[in-house]
Amino acid sequence: MDSIFHEKQEGSLCAQHCLNNLLQGEYFTPVDLSSIAHQLDEEERMRMAEGGMGSEEYRTFLQQPSGNMDDSGFFSIQVISNALRVWGLELLLFNSREYQSLSINPINEKAFICNYKEHWFTIRKLGQQWFNLNSLLTGPELISDTYLALFLAQLQQEGYSIFVILGNLPECEAEQILNIMRVQQQQRPKLIGEDEAQTSSGIRSVPPVQSEVGFGGDGEVADEDEELKRALALSRQDIDVEDEEADLRRAIQLSMQGAVMSNVSSEAEALRSSQQPLTSGQKESLSAEELRRRRQAYFDRQQQHAQQNIPLPASAAPSGGSESSGATKEPEEK
Repeated sequence: MDSIFHEKQEGSLCAQHCLNNLLQGEYFTPVDLSSIAHQLDEEERMRMAEGGMGSEEYRTFLQQPSGNMDDSGFFSIQVISNALRVWGLELLLFNSREYQSLSINPINEKAFICNYKEHWFTIRKLGQQWFNLNSLLTGPELISDTYLALFLAQLQQEGYSIFVILGNLPECEAEQILNIMRVQQQQRPKLIGEDEAQTSSGIRSVPPVQSEVGFGGDGEVADEDEELKRALALSRQDIDVEDEEADLRRAIQLSMQGAVMSNVSSEAEALRSSQQPLTSGQKESLSAEELRRRRQAYFDRQQQHAQQNIPLPASAAPSGGSESSGATKEPEEK
């Protein structure tokens, strides 16, 4: 994956990294984006001046800081949108009614730009594979086609705004290479500073991104995807709720081998998808409190089932031969 351009985080220049990772080259600098921001500020000032340069609104506007950039290096969506117009590219909000009415499968798109709390990053398709090009990661992260929809749903659950890239992206070396070959990734890249943060405090101190995913060869990825698809298909049938949840969890675990499931958002989205297929114009939301309640109820049922069906060894059983309600064996996670 050395051919993939991946700019890593410097200061708060994530907008610059996001654009360059999308375009696969050093196309924009902080000076370029600052120039666009100043141009937008001047256009806004001229519009405000039309109401009278002596008006209270105009004086208030002049006293306010720029809404398009700040001293830390943050740039607004307007700056990013204007920068992309130079390349004939446009942005469309992923969960907008206009886009949802198109009923396009995410894997058929070319790229996405994501934003949360002033952090921007790119998800792009190169060749026939998807990559998370977050500048907070030490390198590109491979995303399977099946997991892409779950990843986007997880980001939305976490509060990210997602924009679809419309138009033809410029040609790049990585696109040419990955059109004729597929890459493998045995272990996902770490977050920048993750080792140091875990060593010093044991707590991940940077914004959350995709759960850890390990990929082997193409056959292994395909097997994991097939397991997930089969579990999703089973969960849409009229089967017992406990079996449905267990099948889906096992499938997700197969597709995310080695994952540390510290964030339950992706599982919540997967459970929602399995219990009720979503139409293009309708999406069901599930609060974190409701998710915790359902998970607790599920594990309570599992524990009750274990207590009723797993007898103690003969040496520890009461003389009457009845089942003991004492210590039970925890159900085995698969």
